[in-house]
Amino acid sequence: MIYRIKLLLILILSIAISQEIWAQDKPNIIIIMTDDLGYGDLSFNRGQNIKTPNIDSLFNSGVVFINFYSNSPVCSPTRASLLTGKYPDMVGVPGVIRKKKDQSWGYFKEDELTLPKTLKNEGYNTALIGKWHLGVESPNLPNQRGFTFFHGFLSGMMDDYYEHLQNGEAFMRRNYEAITADGHATEVFSNWAIKYINDNAKLPSPFFMLLSYNAPHYPIQPPNKWYSEVKKRDKSLSEKRAKYVALVEHLDHEIGRVIETLKTRGMYENTIIVFTSDNGGHIPSGASNGKLRGSKTDMYEGGIKVPTCLVWKNKIKTNSETDILGITMDLYPTLLGLSGVEINHVIDGINLLQHNNESLAQKNRTIFFVRRSGYDDAGLSYYAARQGDFKLVQNTPFESMQLFNISTDPFETNPLDSNHKMFKMLRYDLSQHIRKSGKIPWQRINQ
Repeated sequence: MIYRIKLLLILILSIAISQEIWAQDKPNIIIIMTDDLGYGDLSFNRGQNIKTPNIDSLFNSGVVFINFYSNSPVCSPTRASLLTGKYPDMVGVPGVIRKKKDQSWGYFKEDELTLPKTLKNEGYNTALIGKWHLGVESPNLPNQRGFTFFHGFLSGMMDDYYEHLQNGEAFMRRNYEAITADGHATEVFSNWAIKYINDNAKLPSPFFMLLSYNAPHYPIQPPNKWYSEVKKRDKSLSEKRAKYVALVEHLDHEIGRVIETLKTRGMYENTIIVFTSDNGGHIPSGASNGKLRGSKTDMYEGGIKVPTCLVWKNKIKTNSETDILGITMDLYPTLLGLSGVEINHVIDGINLLQHNNESLAQKNRTIFFVRRSGYDDAGLSYYAARQGDFKLVQNTPFESMQLFNISTDPFETNPLDSNHKMFKMLRYDLSQHIRKSGKIPWQRINQ
């Protein structure tokens, strides 16, 4: 009997040791998601009158996805796709989630297996630092959807980067606890991210952190020091544009602090880093989407094409790029594939590093974009779809659909004839996606 007990203890200990060794071999994962960052607002992307050396360094250190889109031209749907690997309307989030029932256009489907939940099941510590925007009450709180640790802002936009309120209500939380914080939100979130990295440097398990900034979402409120420096450097800028540039450059500086912490702690080489945005830049706030047509909320390229890169030192080739057609929901299978985690359920995304440009899956792939609009548009939805070079666009619920060839007309100025075979094909494919997603409720049942 004593022998059997000893044998059992040895077996348990050996399993524990092997799991710890396994965990140490897994890469850490950080997704840096900005809010409303313009496609033309990185100096890497030839941004005008703007300097983003730290973000540029990331883009020079890995693979750049030059043909990458957000799942929606607004916030909540894209974040739902990031966490599930599915189209947002397939997980109940076709539009922006808000606290007020008559202004909310989504409810995050409760039974979805999220990215942090999957990684948590594989031994990862999981954290969301910053903005959530997928629900402000149970059961759709970050800690209930796979994040072991949450330190951030539950809701969407802040009325003020220093007061951290929305409509006068406080949404800052540490897990479930309501908290207050001092300082500019970008700096606050960076400080919390740095602390999380330092805390995990002492632990044997790998970590996954979604670092989700509010910046540069309006209100455009950079620290005064940064605004003054931009105005001094370039007096030709309007006040609106100078403030936006300063807010982005301040964000770049804070991201640099986070990356430097990884390097200082010796964790950079074994950390996968993704940089992306939840949608395109908001031009009325001073953003620039370069030559792309459109702005945040638009289905034109300026509303949904987002700067995206993936870095993993010594594993991903530096200064490389791919024109594979990618979308936010693809990050789910791509990151799980890199960390050696199998997906055993159906998702809509693909592993972008397994599907090369010549593959059948890539050539025939059609992707869809959705936004259920607010009460100003009677709560209706509008869509876009893309396959290969062709893109079908409906830019508001009240406009007709247009077809563009993005390879020959990247700025969407010359719509093709509605009798074009691709117009009819994409319109039919979109109709079938709408039929499928129409089965998914986007409001909480019995409420």
